Amino acid sequence: MSNQPLIDAVARYYTSKVTEHGPTPRGVDWRDAESQALRFDTLLELIADGGPDLSINDYGCGYGALLDFLARRQGEFEYLGYDVSEAMIAQARARHSGDRRASFITDAAELRPADYTVASGIFNVRLDQPLEQWRAYVLETLDKLALLSRRGFAFNALTAHADPERMRGDLYYADPAELLDYCLRHYSRDVALRHDYPLYEFTVTVRLGGRPPVPREEGA
Repeated sequence: MSNQPLIDAVARYYTSKVTEHGPTPRGVDWRDAESQALRFDTLLELIADGGPDLSINDYGCGYGALLDFLARRQGEFEYLGYDVSEAMIAQARARHSGDRRASFITDAAELRPADYTVASGIFNVRLDQPLEQWRAYVLETLDKLALLSRRGFAFNALTAHADPERMRGDLYYADPAELLDYCLRHYSRDVALRHDYPLYEFTVTVRLGGRPPVPREEGA
């Protein structure tokens, strides 16, 4: 089954958000700048020892806020931002038009392997998609993140251990143990799970050591 209708629905959702709120945390459906910065800081533990001249894929880049964060803490790097919403990419290009380190795309076919790939919030907005279809989409996307990464990748997701009264029916709450196990079995033994920061989510960091991704069997 093609994931394109699912992706198109997500693109419309985020286009509506950035149209309403502009290039701000609320424009990518985050609560505020502080929580957004905490997510970035946690994701970028992936490249804490990365050294200079890194290449980074930002998978689901929104308006390019991670690029601003990187620029304050990293030396030279090459950045490629990808998003399914053309409105998001238009904002990203306008905000970073003078940054020679960065480029932004909406066509997944233009993605290329980088040292690291990060993905923030891309699994959260399920809308009315069936749970099993969304779960399969999440695992397929993790396979893509692995194939796009030479040294490692990191992603976050809302946690299934959130307070039940705070959970929304249109969002996806992932099982952190399931995704940790999946990454350990398919990508690397060097996998870290962080569930200890004050947001209703978790972050998984995968460091790759030359072990190619294992093809996922249907239903796995």
